[in-house]
Amino acid sequence: MNEITLYIQFEQNNKIEESDIYLKDVATLWCKDEFLLNKCKCLKIGKVSTDKDYRGIFQVVDIIKLIQETYPMLEVVILGAEDFIVAYERKKKENKVVEWMKAGGIFLIILLGAAFAIMTFNNDVNVSDVFKNIYQLVTGKESNGFTIIEWSYSIGLSIGILVFYNHISRKKLTSDPTPLEVEMRLYEQDVNTAIIDNYNRQEGNR
Repeated sequence: MNEITLYIQFEQNNKIEESDIYLKDVATLWCKDEFLLNKCKCLKIGKVSTDKDYRGIFQVVDIIKLIQETYPMLEVVILGAEDFIVAYERKKKENKVVEWMKAGGIFLIILLGAAFAIMTFNNDVNVSDVFKNIYQLVTGKESNGFTIIEWSYSIGLSIGILVFYNHISRKKLTSDPTPLEVEMRLYEQDVNTAIIDNYNRQEGNR
């Protein structure tokens, strides 16, 4: 029998809510033979044996071995990640009050932190005195600290922050990812790489 090629692309980090782990939960598969493709998607590759949240590392070599033991006629081609993470999270009941409290707490921390950072920056470079001197040079009058310069600076700063972070409420100003999203993706990649590297080192020391 001629070999049939199965292409598999694994995601580096996968979240599941059921204890049984199937190949379709952690990878995208493609094969000309639809029957074998559906069989492989439903191939069980593991099971979470704890009721608590769990995170484990799977090695692609073990997956290839399992597939070819089950379906010897398949030639497996791997795309993407070589090792991957499976994170099991139990289904939890949503508590709207707790979620709103968390969101409110995060909002206050970010708001107060940003306000403090802006105030300390302005104080370090003495922005208020600069604005007073500019106002006095242009108008010949002494500034009371609440002139058009201060108002323009405050409004412009707010608009600049919104444009930089590319968000107004839930809407984006452009289709580009926001700086925060970029940093979060980079952080996730670094965390995933560190988890897999630590696991491989521990396996190598055994």
